[in-house]
Amino acid sequence: MPGALPVADPAPADGALPASVVEGVADRDLGVYLHVPFCRVRCGYCDFNTYTGDELRGARRDDYASQAVAEVAQAGRVLERAGLPPRRASTVFFGGGTPTMLPHTDLATMLHAVVDTWGLEAGAEVTTEANPDSVDAEYLRALAAAGFTRVSFGMQSAVPSVLATLERTHDPERIPLVVAWAREAGLDVSLDLIYGTPGETLDDWTRSLDVALAQEPDHLSAYALIVEDGTKLARQIRRGEVAQPDDDTAADMYELADARLAEAGYDWYEVSNWSRGVEHRSRHNLSYWTGQDWWGVGPGAHSHVGGVRWWNVKHPAAYAQRMTAGESPGAGRETLDDETRRVERVLLAVRTRDGLPTSDLDVTGRAAVAGLIADGWIDGRAALAGRVELTRTGRLMADAVVSRLLPA
Repeated sequence: MPGALPVADPAPADGALPASVVEGVADRDLGVYLHVPFCRVRCGYCDFNTYTGDELRGARRDDYASQAVAEVAQAGRVLERAGLPPRRASTVFFGGGTPTMLPHTDLATMLHAVVDTWGLEAGAEVTTEANPDSVDAEYLRALAAAGFTRVSFGMQSAVPSVLATLERTHDPERIPLVVAWAREAGLDVSLDLIYGTPGETLDDWTRSLDVALAQEPDHLSAYALIVEDGTKLARQIRRGEVAQPDDDTAADMYELADARLAEAGYDWYEVSNWSRGVEHRSRHNLSYWTGQDWWGVGPGAHSHVGGVRWWNVKHPAAYAQRMTAGESPGAGRETLDDETRRVERVLLAVRTRDGLPTSDLDVTGRAAVAGLIADGWIDGRAALAGRVELTRTGRLMADAVVSRLLPA
């Protein structure tokens, strides 16, 4: 089961936001995240807030869309009562779980609720995640007709043995089919890959990169496998049934991916993300990394508006009870002080291509810059111009860079 929610202050029963959220609103975009917490099976490495059929207990998939619509309406009222001016949503993202386990009509209903409540900016990015075995050509055409502009497929690997270790259920031969169907529907395509799976070789990873690049996606994400406590994979490793992922092999895989993607015309813009040009970057994810406003809809979803962050109750049954009663689903929240916001800005911005101004660092962080240049982890010329920007080696060591810029 997914991990516990953070510990913080209780969220107000009516979801009301403090007047402080209005400050600086003109400089912030509004995004909407809709969490669909359902999966057909639970992958052994997954620690997301998702539920298979036998884990729902008191909740049903077939009435989930109406609950999400109720929260969207509630969100509109909360933002209006806080004195925030009307803003159209610049991005909408359906994640999970597997959003495409729901009928396309349900996703359309949820999207239309967002449009009815806030409207969409011209050229807004509207994305859904999808497993390759959860959609067909008709489903993707229906998404495009409903207003979706982009689909992110959880490819993970092109090698059956690697997919088996991850407990992914799709046939890798299906990847070219779903990409072609998405293209025919007029949708932009992103592919998600995972590297560093126990037993995965460099040859396996090369095969996955070959297949992914052959599809010519607009965007590609490559994430190092993280073994989360409490997952089936963690238990298998602890019992010696599966090998511990090797950090050196994972580093080699990252460098290989970055080189291959650059050769194919993809630019990195965040440590784990590449796109075919600025216009194909994930604008929704960028909103998280740059501290914009977003409302997260659904069980366990997190939101952030003007320095106030909160999260919903986790289980779909508890969420359904709140929404049926007309109550806020918020479980807890925190108001970030200026120093916390600065620290988070450094933590997130340093991972992006644009980096951050050295003026965002405190005295200790600025003193660490010379050593990071000497280690080859940040770009010396950028530092002379007053910016912290990672080199390729620095991207591999991003967590270590952050620990030196933001010592505990």
